[in-house]
Amino acid sequence: MNTKKLLTLLACLPLMSQAQTWTLQQCLDYAAEHNITVQKNKLSELDATEQLKQSKAALFPSLSFSMSQSLGYRPFQQATVMVQNGMATSTNNKLTENGSYGINANWTIWDGGVNRKNIEAKKVQTEQAEVQTDLSLKTIQEQIAQLYVQILYTTEAKKVNEQICATAKQQLERGQERLKVGDLAKADVAQLEAQYASAQYDVVNTQTQIDGFKRQLKALLQLGIEEPFDVAATELEDSRALSPIPDKQAVYAQALNSRPEIRAAELQATASDVQLNIAKRGYLPTISMNAGIGDSHYSASDDALGEQMKRNLNGSIGLGLSVPIYDQRRTKTAISRARLAQTTAALDLQDKRTSLGSNIENLWLNATSAQQRFISADAAVKSQETTYELTNEQFKEGLKNIVDLLQARDNLLQAQNNKLQSKYTTILNTQLLKFYEGGEMGM
Repeated sequence: MNTKKLLTLLACLPLMSQAQTWTLQQCLDYAAEHNITVQKNKLSELDATEQLKQSKAALFPSLSFSMSQSLGYRPFQQATVMVQNGMATSTNNKLTENGSYGINANWTIWDGGVNRKNIEAKKVQTEQAEVQTDLSLKTIQEQIAQLYVQILYTTEAKKVNEQICATAKQQLERGQERLKVGDLAKADVAQLEAQYASAQYDVVNTQTQIDGFKRQLKALLQLGIEEPFDVAATELEDSRALSPIPDKQAVYAQALNSRPEIRAAELQATASDVQLNIAKRGYLPTISMNAGIGDSHYSASDDALGEQMKRNLNGSIGLGLSVPIYDQRRTKTAISRARLAQTTAALDLQDKRTSLGSNIENLWLNATSAQQRFISADAAVKSQETTYELTNEQFKEGLKNIVDLLQARDNLLQAQNNKLQSKYTTILNTQLLKFYEGGEMGM
């Protein structure tokens, strides 16, 4: 394990054992080391590397050793004749033993260049595996960032609901006091009780949403059900929502050169070109060479074992030529299918580029419109806060009725939620644009 991985693991161990809060960066680092999808893709990289080594080894001759031992028994035969190396040996023994040994080598000298093209194809396959690992990691990083921001947003929304709930409780207590002195009707108090119950429900509901998002984030990190988990839910400054939004054209131009899904599609197009080249080489002849050394012995021989092994030692070498004449349309079909795959890869690359552009434009539109909504929502919150405070004071003095108070409360809650939603939508989409541009994921 290298130093970087060790430091990452040591940094994460206290989080698991002491249930400390996880920052976004800690989540990203931990997922890179422990997410099962990423680990599987890393194993695919190793498998592709092994296949590349095998393709390179195919350029060299193969060497094998063979040995056989046999016993023969002919109970009703008067004599047994054995032919070895052009010599016939006769014996009256009913039980005979024979042994043979050989070392053989085979080498494909020329196969139309298929072996070397296979090496090229495996190199592309190895790079594809590496890109797939990068793609899966970036996809998980996006998912983690989205869930993390969702937790931050919902946590802040819960605080707003808790403030509304506290105010609703005070209003209920105030209403109950006024009811005792006959200054407020029971119907109005009932409405205050309903308002308080609704505010309590909103607090519980947002907490349930937070727990759900944390569970999803925990699953991405491959943490077990028994492991404690919480996030560092730090509020992001409102000024983050007013940061400049990257230009969509500049992001797209950079993403075309850096995004793994584009690189994967380009590699697939390259792989289809190589496969077409390999298929065409099916029409070319194959030249091969073989060589071998053999030896044997036979129990029926009058010679000693050592003498037999000396006399029977033999060697051979041969050269073969195979010219394809008619292969039942195999090569032609392979070429046709390779061309279809080539066209498919080109279309897939075009589709990936279009999808990338559409995704970036969607992020830019979301960030831009959310930023404008945030500016409007911020002004609306300030206005509704003032209105609600005045309405609440007037309600205490009996100058406003319960309907006015509830309406002011609903208007404030809606304005606060609009501000929070537009704030975090702007921050998330702006960060994703920077991520697509080649930057690091962070908040």
